[in-house]
Amino acid sequence: MSIRFYSIVLACVAMTGCASIVNDSTNPVRFETYSASGVEIKDAECKLENDYGQQVVKTPATVNVRRSSKDLQVTCVKAGEADGRGVAISRANAGMAGNIIFGGGIGAIIDHNKGTAYTYPMWMRVVMGKLLTFDRRADVEGQPNRGVEMTTPVAAK
Repeated sequence: MSIRFYSIVLACVAMTGCASIVNDSTNPVRFETYSASGVEIKDAECKLENDYGQQVVKTPATVNVRRSSKDLQVTCVKAGEADGRGVAISRANAGMAGNIIFGGGIGAIIDHNKGTAYTYPMWMRVVMGKLLTFDRRADVEGQPNRGVEMTTPVAAK
């Protein structure tokens, strides 16, 4: 193999980087709350929780959420409204692919454990009185992710 070939491979590896280098440990997420009839509800208090802890925000707000391999649980409350709940699915991002293709397993393991290889949806619209699942695969640039309604199983008696 030629020096030129190795130089090209080295340059490609250097430009991809692992998720820990390319991505911050947080990702910005916009939260909004709406009624079932489509009216925006301001100042709902939303608790955001994953394995790295929790934070509370008032909607509408854009906050930096700690990246994690675990899903983000969202619970929004407002007096006079039924609670709105959501689950933001954590999905592997391009940094994880770069690790696997160029860096091998060590970088992938580190980034998985640190959570930097994962990303949540960019903009979530929580509907009060509903339980929604938000998947960033449904994200469209410049538009809120409206989620998919989940049905909670009835407990057997």
